[in-house]
Amino acid sequence: MSDELERLRQKRLSELQESQGYGQQESQFQKEQMDSQIRSVVKKLLDHQAQARLANIRLARPDFARQIEILLIQLYQSGRLAKMNDSQFKSLLLRIKDGKRDTKIQVR
Repeated sequence: MSDELERLRQKRLSELQESQGYGQQESQFQKEQMDSQIRSVVKKLLDHQAQARLANIRLARPDFARQIEILLIQLYQSGRLAKMNDSQFKSLLLRIKDGKRDTKIQVR
């Protein structure tokens, strides 16, 4: 009886682990789809040089690049943004940077 109970517990545990793995795969798939959609919209909004600049930012600071992508999409959806060239994109980045406080560390 205890062997059968243990076998049922193990079976249930493996079923739960499989279902959690499936949920994680599904959420990963949804995340990848969302990333793909965001990048395709941003690609339509930026010229080639601005896309290269954003790719460099993505390599250095992925979280900041994501914020920029979301900001670009929000501006586009509100009608305040058309296709941007590199100089316009640089000025946008400078405005975003000016809003943040610079931290300087002095060594004595």
